[in-house]
Amino acid sequence: MILGISGSLRERSYNTALLAEARRLAPDGIELEIADLTGIPLYNRDLEAADGYPGPVADFREAIRRSEAILIATPEYNFSVTGVLKNALDWASRGSDSPLNDKVAAVMGAGGRLGTARAQLHLREILIHNRVLVLPRELLIGRASQQFDEDLRLKDSEMRDRLVRHVVELADLARRVQPAVV
Repeated sequence: MILGISGSLRERSYNTALLAEARRLAPDGIELEIADLTGIPLYNRDLEAADGYPGPVADFREAIRRSEAILIATPEYNFSVTGVLKNALDWASRGSDSPLNDKVAAVMGAGGRLGTARAQLHLREILIHNRVLVLPRELLIGRASQQFDEDLRLKDSEMRDRLVRHVVELADLARRVQPAVV
């Protein structure tokens, strides 16, 4: 199973829609589940020390642990990842037993004119902390408002094909790196 993580909480988020398209278009044999970051509180070491991981954080960490790979769709805010995404990754990265440790991932994003190139670069740097092996290829969707229809489906068949290839390459990488798991 691949765990999709959107860096946006917006109801009509292009990045959440991109993950939904990845799930819809994934070939047989590739399952994609989308994480819900809605209830994750702001990271606070005191919360962790007093009571362990809050429920939504524990659920998120367990979803990462169960996955063979993660697929992150990040918007770009102020040339970087969103606070929502960074916060969730901060919670997930904690401890020597972090579920992110040595995980396989791919990044993508839908945004403005340049897609989410800067955010994806920052995301790669964030993931280094936990030795996450990130697929070397990115998927950038510029001018997102023009790329999705009113039902938040990708309009362009070439872009849909690129998305499918991205998901397949991630699954293939996970199988090569963790053959006993996948």
